[in-house]
Amino acid sequence: ISKEAKKRFNLERIIWAITKKNPYKAESKTILAKRIKYCKEIIGTNSFIKVKFYENVIKSNKTIDLINKIKKNNNIEIYFLIGADNLINFHKWHKSRSISQKCNILVFDRHGYKKSSLKSKTFKQLNNDVLKFIEFKKVNISSSQLRKI
Repeated sequence: ISKEAKKRFNLERIIWAITKKNPYKAESKTILAKRIKYCKEIIGTNSFIKVKFYENVIKSNKTIDLINKIKKNNNIEIYFLIGADNLINFHKWHKSRSISQKCNILVFDRHGYKKSSLKSKTFKQLNNDVLKFIEFKKVNISSSQLRKI
């Protein structure tokens, strides 16, 4: 997904913001340091991707708090990359409307989620200027699967 986003949208840098606990998922059985290490191994020589843990700095695991922190000192355009499975419940995220006002949301198709994500409340509410649904040759691994490793 990161490589595809970089190529299609000419992105300079992509940050994988690792979190201790996603509020919508079961707690990871793998310790945070090991997950970060594994992510760095996956990235390999793709130096445009950075793995970061911000929760200690921003004192939050909320996406909007991270976006506000990044935008605070930088006049940059943010592209928020998510899988189609996350779009289904995106309207339940803390300050989801504010996220969509501060970012371009790129939703990458995930096997088995296209139909329900395109019917989602968020997809219906946002226009194509803010939210883009990206179809591409899929890699069938999720962050949940990575947490199990």
